[in-house]
Amino acid sequence: MRITGDDEQGKAELDNFILPESPYPVIVTTSKLMTTGIDAQTCKLIVLDKEINSPTEFKQIIGRGTRINEEFDKTYFTIMDFKKATKKFNDKDFDGEPIQIYEPKTGDSPVPPDDDNGDNNIDDLPEKSGQKQVKFVPVDVNVDIVSERTLYYGKDGKLITESIKDYTRKTVQQEFTTLDKFMRRWSAAEQKQAIIKELNEQGILLEALAEEVGKDLDPFDLICHVAFDQPALSRKERAKKVRQRDYFHKYSEKARGVLNALLDKYADEGIENIEDINDLKVQPFDKIGTPMEIIKLFGNKQKYLEALQELKNQLYMAS
Repeated sequence: MRITGDDEQGKAELDNFILPESPYPVIVTTSKLMTTGIDAQTCKLIVLDKEINSPTEFKQIIGRGTRINEEFDKTYFTIMDFKKATKKFNDKDFDGEPIQIYEPKTGDSPVPPDDDNGDNNIDDLPEKSGQKQVKFVPVDVNVDIVSERTLYYGKDGKLITESIKDYTRKTVQQEFTTLDKFMRRWSAAEQKQAIIKELNEQGILLEALAEEVGKDLDPFDLICHVAFDQPALSRKERAKKVRQRDYFHKYSEKARGVLNALLDKYADEGIENIEDINDLKVQPFDKIGTPMEIIKLFGNKQKYLEALQELKNQLYMAS
């Protein structure tokens, strides 16, 4: 399946691709649609067939394969690189030294030879001081995680040595010196996705930040909370406040159903997934009607876009 921003049939299948239980599509070709923000838990193969000039973009792309889902036998992933990006951004501090390097000659099998006699043991380590290294293979041993440490890389490809919160605060405040400036910029943007893209380009790791904060916050609340110490509302809390204002009454019953579905989708997935009019082709809107039928509930396309803009204004209205 081809999944790109201009391929509506492909975008409609994106949810199926990232859903472990869905049997199809199995293979996806894309450009940058799945660079960040897509949790493809069962992705086992990433094929690179374009020039990549940013270490951050490279790490974001291969990050789609790092999820583990043992229930669906996803414990590893493979990178097939046709543009030598892996050599360009070789960073032993990021992914360690390679266990095996195999460069097949013309006519050779692309599959590395199995030189471990069928087991998964680590090759013998080099001998030191004339003493042979002993190989220990634990069998049926329970293992507990004592501690974890997560490291991130900035937009320049360098390791971030401070906490992700401190890094975000410093980076955001370089661009927006006050909370008021950030809020004005957010309010003025018709497409909030444009601000989110700008933040990503500045090296703000929104996905990692959300995991660190541990609440279902959208990018607006993440930035206000982390960079400017503001109380944060979850997406579900923002959606609930909009419903409590009861401004839907001026719309027809069916139009109110669409707005409620938009609020539900925002609460579950975020602002990025309700801004594109093409989102009306996917669940849950496909159960309400076709995009054209939904738009006609509001009068015309312009009226629908105005209703969507008012909904977004209501979502980010001062609490």
